Amino acid sequence: MALTEQQVAALEIKNKDYKVSDEKGLQLLVKANGKKFWRLRYWIASKEKTLSLGKYPEVTLNDARAEQQEALALLARGVDPSLNRQLKKTISPHAELDSFEGVSREWFCVRMGNKSATHQKRTQSILDNHLLPVLGRYTISELTPVMVLEALRRIEKTGAIETAHRAKNIASLIFRFGIVTERCERDPADALRGALQIAKKSHHAAIVDPKELGMFLRALDDSRGCFQVAAALKLAVLFFCRPGELCSLRWEFINFDKRLIEFNASKTNQPHIIPICEQALVILRELQSIAAGSPFVFASPRAKTRPISMDALRVRMRGMGFSKDEVTTHGFRATARTLLDEELGYSSDWIEHQLAHTVRDPNGRAYNRTKHLPQRIEMMQGWADYLDRLKSGSIK
Repeated sequence: MALTEQQVAALEIKNKDYKVSDEKGLQLLVKANGKKFWRLRYWIASKEKTLSLGKYPEVTLNDARAEQQEALALLARGVDPSLNRQLKKTISPHAELDSFEGVSREWFCVRMGNKSATHQKRTQSILDNHLLPVLGRYTISELTPVMVLEALRRIEKTGAIETAHRAKNIASLIFRFGIVTERCERDPADALRGALQIAKKSHHAAIVDPKELGMFLRALDDSRGCFQVAAALKLAVLFFCRPGELCSLRWEFINFDKRLIEFNASKTNQPHIIPICEQALVILRELQSIAAGSPFVFASPRAKTRPISMDALRVRMRGMGFSKDEVTTHGFRATARTLLDEELGYSSDWIEHQLAHTVRDPNGRAYNRTKHLPQRIEMMQGWADYLDRLKSGSIK
C-alpha cells in the first residue's frame, strides 16, 4: 500500500531499526536514533541492490518518488542506477560525453552492472590509473592506435604485462561501445594485436602429491588462530570452489535439509551446486553456532557485517610454513582436479562440472548445474574420506 506524507511524519521511533514500504521497492528506513532515510530496493542481472535516495524530511515522499521514477527509467534501459550515480561522481568536470573518459564512464555504468565486485574494482582501477590519465581528455573519435599503444607501453614499462593486456581489452570494449552509441567509427585497440609483450603464464601453486597434502592437512589442524579462517581453509580443500566464492559464502545459499550449497559461480555467473559431505557439515554447523546473526558463513571477527578476506587465508598458510610457491588457496582446485582423476579415478566430466567450468556437451549445450549431481554427491563424499585418510597417514 502506498504511503502518505501524514503516515511518514507519524512513524514512531522504536528500540531497533525498521523499514516501511511504499511501492515499487521504495522504502523508508527508520533508525533507532530517530533518523529516517529513503532507500530503493531493485534487482538487476538477478542481483538485489539498494540505492540511497536521501534523508527525510529534507527529501519528502514526493521527492523520493521522483528519484525512484528516474531510477526505474534507468533500469528499463538496462542501466544500474547505483553505477550511474558513481558515473556522475567520478567523471571529471571537464570531461565531455564524447571524450574517452565520458564514454568509458558510461560504458562502465551500462555494461559492468552484472559483473562481480572484484571485476568491477579491477576494471575501475585500470581505467583510473592507466587509461584515463593518458587518453581520457581526448575525443574518442580522434584516438589512434599509436595513442592507445602509448598508454599501454607505459604499463609495460612497469613490468605489469598482464595488466597491459587487460587494459587493451578494456579499451577495445569501450571503443566498441563508442561505435554502437555513434561516438566513434572504429576500434584503434583492435589494430594492436601482437603489439604487446607476451605475458608469461603463471599458475597458482598447488599441492598434487598425496603425502604433501596429508602434511598440509595435519599442519592446518595443528595451527593456531582465528577459527573462521581455519574452517575456510578446510572447506577450501573440501569444496575446491574459487576463493572469492568461498570467502563471500552466505548462509542463505546453504540448504541443510538437501545438504547442498547453491550460488552463481563468479567466473561464469551461472548457477552452481556444491554437495555438502559429512565432514563439511560438521564444520558448517560449528560455524553456524558462532555466526551471531552475520549473513556470512565466514564472518570477519572484527565486523560481522563483512566476510573474512582472501588475504587472511594466505597469511594463515604462510604462518603454517607453506610459501606462495608451494600452495595457494586457488591451487586447491588443481589439487582436487589432479587427485580426483589420477588417484581416485573419478570421471573428468564430473570433476569439470564440480569445478564450475564451462562444459559443453556434444550438442553444444553449456554447463548444467544439476548434471551428474548424484555422481558428484558421491564424488564429494569420496573426496572428503580420501582427505581424512591422507591426514591420518593411512595412505602410504
